[in-house]
This record gives sequence, C-alpha cells and structure tokens, in this order.
Amino acid sequence: MKTPADFPRLSLGFLPTPIEPLKRLSAELGIDLALKRDDFTGFGGGGNKVRKLEFLMAEAVAAGANVLITTGGHQSNHARMVAAAARRFGMEAVLVLRGNPPTAYQGNLLLDRLFGATLEFLEPTEYFTLVEPRMAAHAEAARAAGKVPFIIPLGGATPTGALGYVRAVEEMDAQLKADGLPPPDAIVAPTGSGGTLAGLALGAARHWPKTRIIGISVSRDRAWFQARIAAMANDTAALLEWPERIEPEALEIEDGYVGSAYGVPSPGGNAAVARLAATEGVLLDPVYTGKAMDGLFGQVASGSLPQGARVIFVHCGGSPALYPFADSLLAS
Repeated sequence: MKTPADFPRLSLGFLPTPIEPLKRLSAELGIDLALKRDDFTGFGGGGNKVRKLEFLMAEAVAAGANVLITTGGHQSNHARMVAAAARRFGMEAVLVLRGNPPTAYQGNLLLDRLFGATLEFLEPTEYFTLVEPRMAAHAEAARAAGKVPFIIPLGGATPTGALGYVRAVEEMDAQLKADGLPPPDAIVAPTGSGGTLAGLALGAARHWPKTRIIGISVSRDRAWFQARIAAMANDTAALLEWPERIEPEALEIEDGYVGSAYGVPSPGGNAAVARLAATEGVLLDPVYTGKAMDGLFGQVASGSLPQGARVIFVHCGGSPALYPFADSLLAS
C-alpha cells in the first residue's frame, strides 16, 4: 500500500497549518471547537486549494505544460490559486469563469488580474453547457500555437488532488498526537466541488474511523455530492492501493445552507461571518466558509453535534471574497 508521500508533489504551502482552539465560541456553543487554519497555507493568498495544487502541479510540470486552464465562479479561490501557481512555474493561466463580465475587479478577480491570467466569462445560465467546450477550445488554441496545455478541473477535484486532504488528515493526526489529544468526534468543512471532502473522508477512514466527516454544501444537493465524493474517494483509494471504500450513503452532506445560489451570500452565512469576526477575530468569507460555519451552527442547534463534542472546522480560506460583498455584509 502507498501513502501520499509516494506521489510527486511540489511544495507550495506553508505546512503544517495550525489547529487553533476557539475558546470563546466554544463556550457559547457548548462544544470544543477548533479551526484547522488552512487559510494560512500562504501561497497565492492561501486556502485549501494549495494542498491539491501541490500534487496537480507536479503532474502539470511532468507533462511539460506551459498553459494552465481551469474554471470556477466569479470569486473562485481555486481559479485564483491556479493563476498564482502558473506564475510560480513560468506558465500562462486561462480562467473560464461563471458570471458576466464585472463592472469592477475586486476580491479574487482583482488577484486573477494581478497574476496575469486571461479571463473568459460565461453567462451563468449557459455556464454548465459551455464550460467544458470552452476549456477544450482554449487547450486546442494553445496547442495550435505550439504550447502545451494542462486542464485542471473545477476545484482541482480529482483523485490526485484529493491526495492533498488525505495528507491533511495525516498532518492533523500527528499534531493531535503531539499534544496528547485523541482524534476529533467530527470534522466539518465546506464542500463546493467535492475534492476536499473526498480526501478528508478517505483519510479519516484510514486514520480516524470513528470521526464523522460532515460536509456543508455551498453549491449542490446532497445526492449529487454523495455520488461524486464517494467515487472520487474510491478512485483515490485505488491510487493508494488501500482497501478502504466509501459508500455514498455513508457521507454526511448538509445541503440546507446554500442559500439562493452558489456564489451568492446568504443571510445565515453573513451572520456567521460577523459572529466569527466579533467573537474570535477570525475572517471567514460569504461564499464558502461563512455558509459552512452557518451549517455547523445548525448542526449544534439540532443536536446533530452534541454538547461537549470535539469538532475541527477546516478553514478553507477565501477572505479575498469578503470585499466584493461589502454592501451585503454591512446591510446584514
């Protein structure tokens, strides 16, 4: 059997990231809550995508790529990180983004521009029909110009990318053991494309079989994620030659916190952003981590996360997305 260490990886992040107890918020909620500070991964503005890109960029470099192509929403952390990774390795970046051309470049869009990425915007209602053909067209144009393209799927959500969060579970396991602490009762994380949760679920199945992995959807419904994440986790297990298998129905996905749409702030998510800022001085964002923290609060309120539970929330970063939504946050 293999481990993530057996696969090519190019170091990008400042790892390991700390596990930070939230003492004031824990007292309010009645649980023992800590953050896995993957907003501190550093590279390209930080966030969870660094862990995936360390493995994906090793593939891109091995393929001789000099043009990276990917996709995401207007305020995609993933797209921003791909643009940064392209520059780190002397490549061009092409980002095919869901949304109409903006009137102002703020947040992640500003960073995309600073990293020199080429941006194409797709009208939201046509995005899912057009995105794959448009990325393929950009790849063909690169080849016609004598370049070598490398397409990274939405969110870096591939079996190779998921190795980053199998490795993150190994990292957390070592950190807790060093402090004389047992595995957590639950890990809670946002899920937007499924790769992070696939890695967490598989890593926990191997190292922390009694730990619940709870994904708070910021984009799709439960059934879609259960099928997608289980398939990705099992493909990653096959890469690692591990016997673990994840059944779709075993995955805990909460899909009641998306709000009106992906990429659109929700009242509950905005309230969670404000609560973390006021209580702990921690910045979330209204697209991903705010909605996921709102979901964690809901799990505590419903008793799904019981009083006294030891919980780690994976802070996936995304604070650049705060600034384009200033009016919405202040209004709420």
